Amino acid sequence: MKRRRTVRESASIEPPPGYYVAGAEPPGAAQRALILDWVVSRRIASGWRVESRSGSQVVLVRGQPVNHVLHAFLTVFSCLVWGVVWAGLALVNRVEREALTVDAQGRIVTVSAP
Repeated sequence: MKRRRTVRESASIEPPPGYYVAGAEPPGAAQRALILDWVVSRRIASGWRVESRSGSQVVLVRGQPVNHVLHAFLTVFSCLVWGVVWAGLALVNRVEREALTVDAQGRIVTVSAP
């Protein structure tokens, strides 16, 4: 039986060694962009998707919002039986957002958003 490969929930947000030298001069804009690209690719591998991106900042999203219009139609056509499923999805389903920014020293700053 094959073992399934699982993706770790919290991927490291620090760039790999060699992207910049600690204690040396700060990384340039191109090097900071490479650091951000590496961190974003790690997050995408763990289930996040990119919502927006600028030069030194990325907003990542995980989860899908509930389609309330679809569930309202299903609830009406099923004589309110589907309302239980709809209520459960509305309570459990969460959308997470994170903003990742590379500062002037090449460190990743993470801010969680609603």
